[in-house]
Amino acid sequence: MSGKLFIVGTPIGNLSDFSPRAIETLSQADFIAAEDTRVTIKLLNKFNINTPMVSYHKFNTHDKGDEICRRIENGENCAIVTDAGMPCISDPGEMLVKQCADRNIPVCVVPGPTALASAVAVSGLSTGRFTFEGFLSVNKPNRREHLLSLVNEQRTMVFYEAPHKLAATLRDMYKFFGDRRISIVRELTKIHEEVIRTTLSEAVEKYTDDNVKGEIVLVIEGAAAPVKTESTLEGAVELALELMSTGISPSEAAKESAKLTGIKKGEIYKNILTNNTKEGN
Repeated sequence: MSGKLFIVGTPIGNLSDFSPRAIETLSQADFIAAEDTRVTIKLLNKFNINTPMVSYHKFNTHDKGDEICRRIENGENCAIVTDAGMPCISDPGEMLVKQCADRNIPVCVVPGPTALASAVAVSGLSTGRFTFEGFLSVNKPNRREHLLSLVNEQRTMVFYEAPHKLAATLRDMYKFFGDRRISIVRELTKIHEEVIRTTLSEAVEKYTDDNVKGEIVLVIEGAAAPVKTESTLEGAVELALELMSTGISPSEAAKESAKLTGIKKGEIYKNILTNNTKEGN
């Protein structure tokens, strides 16, 4: 008889948030798949949990995932945990869940703290609809494409970011999104928990180096709803030129403007070239 995979949420800072059900599940599992066994052992020791662990992280998801699935199919129960918070959210654990789903292995969830929902709740921004965008890529073209795709996103946006990348990320967000409200949520549930409600322009001025510490969640106000007016070629060209100011090519800017305005890409592109020629003379 097949066992089960249990997705177990662990504290994101305050150990008092560890639920009795999570402790029971980890204690009764046959083994635990941990992102970093060195981190998880501290939690297990704190709650006198002696369940053996296997290492499961982004560099061994395929091979180790197959091994874990085989063990579950042979009747063992596995609990997957991440270093902190809910596994499988912007986390390699999502691959293990997919593998289990493909093999019809039962998957159960034991909910726990998550920085995503907690940060939105304390942000002071709209919580009715929001989009989780995870971490921005360090690859510049991918990063630019990601931000560009969100320029007109009207829902509240949530990002995770490492402290040493905060200053650069705030600059990029200000460049693409303009001056919007932002909540910088740091060290949730820990002693130095901090929620900074400000604007992107003020945040860029405040964070000019990489001296910030702790886990960070960025919650950003969505774009204002567009005023419904009939698009004109002149307006489409103006939009394309604004997009080009962020560093994208005329062709890409024309393509994005065409999507947003309904004006033909070729017409926009031709006028962009004409405009640039005039400016060069």
